[in-house]
Amino acid sequence: MKAVYIVALVWGCVLCLDFNYHDNKSLENFLGNMSNLYPNITKLYSIGKTVENRDLWVLAIGRNPDVHEPLRPHVKYVGNMHGNEVVSREVLLHLIDYYLTSYGTNDTITEFLNNTVVHIMPSMNPDGFNGSSLGDCTGVQGRGNKNDYDLNRNFPDYFAVNTAPIQPETSAVMNWTLQTPFVLSANLHGGTLVVNYPFDNYPNANGITKYVTSPDDDVFISLAKTYSYKHNNMFYGNHCSDSFPEGITNGALWYPVTGGMQDWNYIQAGCLEVTLEISCCKYPPADTLPGFWNDNKQALVDFLMRVHSGVKGLIYDQEGKVVPSATLKIKGRDLVSFRSSKYGEYWRILLPGTYTLQVYNGINVTERSFVVHNGRATRLDIRSWNLSSGSTALLQGGQLFGYIPVLPALIITCYQIMFVIFTY
Repeated sequence: MKAVYIVALVWGCVLCLDFNYHDNKSLENFLGNMSNLYPNITKLYSIGKTVENRDLWVLAIGRNPDVHEPLRPHVKYVGNMHGNEVVSREVLLHLIDYYLTSYGTNDTITEFLNNTVVHIMPSMNPDGFNGSSLGDCTGVQGRGNKNDYDLNRNFPDYFAVNTAPIQPETSAVMNWTLQTPFVLSANLHGGTLVVNYPFDNYPNANGITKYVTSPDDDVFISLAKTYSYKHNNMFYGNHCSDSFPEGITNGALWYPVTGGMQDWNYIQAGCLEVTLEISCCKYPPADTLPGFWNDNKQALVDFLMRVHSGVKGLIYDQEGKVVPSATLKIKGRDLVSFRSSKYGEYWRILLPGTYTLQVYNGINVTERSFVVHNGRATRLDIRSWNLSSGSTALLQGGQLFGYIPVLPALIITCYQIMFVIFTY
């Protein structure tokens, strides 16, 4: 037993994560080593390649993360989207270390990882990182990818035409997001201290700032405050050269952005995403990293835990089989829809209250009211004799949500619906 303990201690020291900046090779080695050390609760994978052929690495963390467990939600963090905004790389590496070393010893973290799959991408722009400079607090060197495109202006935009060619990094993230049933997400940046939430844009914005309310504005404000108030000082709202009440802001009220990732996640992928600005200086000295980790640690943990609130359930067809890609909406939140997973699952974060779920089958809409309480999500399963696995998607503003072909609408004159609702 003593020999085993000594070996584990030595191996642990080899993998000790220091507070220094890790280049792309060191980052890759750390992820690989942690995956090897914790094979039962991690899966390391690449979602694609950068312009310079670097892998875009993601570490999935959770109990057997590559095994499907019914109604276990997926969440994600994406760091270093702007290559010169570097603090997020290190903060996310330390979050990985914290999750893995806490599993089995910290009851809260263990329960969370047993019931959630967390996907962490420390760097979306490793090429840009390679061109950035330590100590550059306000510049743009390394901000874009190798082709010098700003990746946070590169996504398809609901409100405006985005003529920028889709970059490999953007395409990889889009495919990854559409293939994984992500419920909650944040992308991490630097340059100020604030949580920015949708919408980031509106029609004919022309650089004019104004508050643009999304259908889930109440949820986004609540999510943003979860982060800002769990952060050690973001909620004060008066850091850097900016002032943000309670440390949060609507994106378009700050400044309109065409091609932003958070709006694309929300509108096109059905995933609630915010943007976290976590440092005044984009590439500060390494000796400031312990402070950034301490400031953000609890906020990062508590933000993702919000995924277990609202409503969730399964959609079944007339034969009792699950219905993938069913189109769903919360009544009154009309701009955005979301879809069931390939296993017929759905999730939606909501604040306590009474809501109506709408399930679309061709031209028909099935509605069921439910109540969300504080605490765990309400479970609402829908069992229908007439839902088919190829339900028609809603068209909004000329765009197809969900990226699947539209099938001919079916005229259904007689149907029976049975609902099961319970909370746990």
